[in-house]
Amino acid sequence: MDIEASLKGHRRAIEAVADLAPAIHQAADLLTRTFEGGGRVYACGNGGSAADAQHFAAELTGRFQADRPGFPAIALTTDTSALTSIGNDYGFERVFARQLESLGRSGDTLLALSTSGYSPNVAAAVASAAERGMNTIGLLGRDGGPLATAVDLPLVVGVDATARIQEAHILILHLLCEAFEGDPA
Repeated sequence: MDIEASLKGHRRAIEAVADLAPAIHQAADLLTRTFEGGGRVYACGNGGSAADAQHFAAELTGRFQADRPGFPAIALTTDTSALTSIGNDYGFERVFARQLESLGRSGDTLLALSTSGYSPNVAAAVASAAERGMNTIGLLGRDGGPLATAVDLPLVVGVDATARIQEAHILILHLLCEAFEGDPA
């Protein structure tokens, strides 16, 4: 294992996040408008991105660093009964889209996470969100894949290593949380 090489890759990913600062501000503004308009935020992804979706929803509904009112956020990755029944009846590609068909409405926002930008079930969720007049933000990696052009606001961490992309994604999610709580302590 070459720790120095890993750290160099991590620094490149963090630099890619710095390059995304204007888009991260746009995402924070979009989420603010969603909440101020009475909307909800939904998040979805697979594997580590599923965990990040859950983490983000928990930070918004609970707290990040400061006591403040909670924000309505739902991770579409957490309901095992919904995931397994939808996966069984409609296929795994529909596990997120079907939930949005039931829950999503115009004025809500979907945060779609995919390190590759090629996740079929995340793409189906983005399409379902668009059909409902929802806003869509993509937290993506590499070149963003097809999801980069499918979402309203792509945040693409342009590095290749999945671990580095995931590290950058969690940083972006924390930056978005800070937008609702003011400057970090």
